[in-house]
Amino acid sequence: MDDLKQKYLSRIADAADEAALEDIRLAAVGKKGEVALKMRELGKMSPEERQTAGPALNALKDEINSALAAKKEALMDAALDERLRGEWLDVTLPGRARPMGTIHPISQVTEEVTAIFADMGFSVAEGPQIDTDWYNFDALNIPGHHPARAEMDTFYMHRAEGDDRPPHVLRTHTSPVQIRHMEKHGAPCRIIAPGRVYRADYDQTHTPMFNQVEGLAIDRDISMANLKWVLEEFFAAFFEVDGIKTRFRASHFPFTEPSAEVDIQCSWVDGQLKIGEGDGWLEVLGSGMVHPHVLRSGGVDPEQWQGFAFGMGIDRIAMLKYGIPDLRAFFDSDLRWLRHYGFASLDVPTLHGGLSR
Repeated sequence: MDDLKQKYLSRIADAADEAALEDIRLAAVGKKGEVALKMRELGKMSPEERQTAGPALNALKDEINSALAAKKEALMDAALDERLRGEWLDVTLPGRARPMGTIHPISQVTEEVTAIFADMGFSVAEGPQIDTDWYNFDALNIPGHHPARAEMDTFYMHRAEGDDRPPHVLRTHTSPVQIRHMEKHGAPCRIIAPGRVYRADYDQTHTPMFNQVEGLAIDRDISMANLKWVLEEFFAAFFEVDGIKTRFRASHFPFTEPSAEVDIQCSWVDGQLKIGEGDGWLEVLGSGMVHPHVLRSGGVDPEQWQGFAFGMGIDRIAMLKYGIPDLRAFFDSDLRWLRHYGFASLDVPTLHGGLSR
């Protein structure tokens, strides 16, 4: 055993790298190493011999393992010292230029939309993302049996048993902001309400949380003609295409009457969508004249005032304008995606300077 001890301690001390050290470990204390073979011989010894040889072999194994660990740590320290000698940094040198962060396309498009409507006299209104079902549904003429009020479509907040307060929901649209604005400011008004909304849906074109902007204009003689002009001016500015054509199709929304879905002119060329040309049509938003019930809910007399409203998905129009194929990528927090689709932090949208890069 003394010969084994001297043999392997000497080899460990002379090991030049971790690979050589691993070979020594296998030869000494591995499953087929010399120490392991000696331990197998214990079964052939008498009890008296085992009492002497067994502890000695265990002590030899522990000593070799300790020497291996110490040598491995020494080799690692030596490798680190070598790296530090070769990889050094002069801290007196000027810092390296770092790329600036990028603005998320949703933030950029929200600013673009705000700039366009601000030029047409619309102000921005905001409201809570958690609201009562009265503001989210009842005030907007959405009856209790409407499918949108089912738990499979809407996120309801938890209520303790016996709690008789009105149920709260994660808002399914920014329309509650319109009610709150009318309650506080009355008529006339001209606002847009951008913000996050929530619905229980998830696929390539739907996510549980997405971004929406709604518009509301109320005055004494507003008509669908005013709505059409506002939307066409918006599309022309946003997509940067003059004379873009729109198509209004009769539809039904509980909060507007009459209601219309709005399509914009487009074409598909070699699999690429082009806005403002061709014979095709693409649906982009819903709109209509504000229902009298909605006006009354906001404290506005429908006998004296009337107005139009519209709503569109910010994520959706961002996808159309910048060619982003999958809505879910907006929320993946992938920095590579953001570097590709993001905007310079100082690229502030203005109508006179240009909306986008």
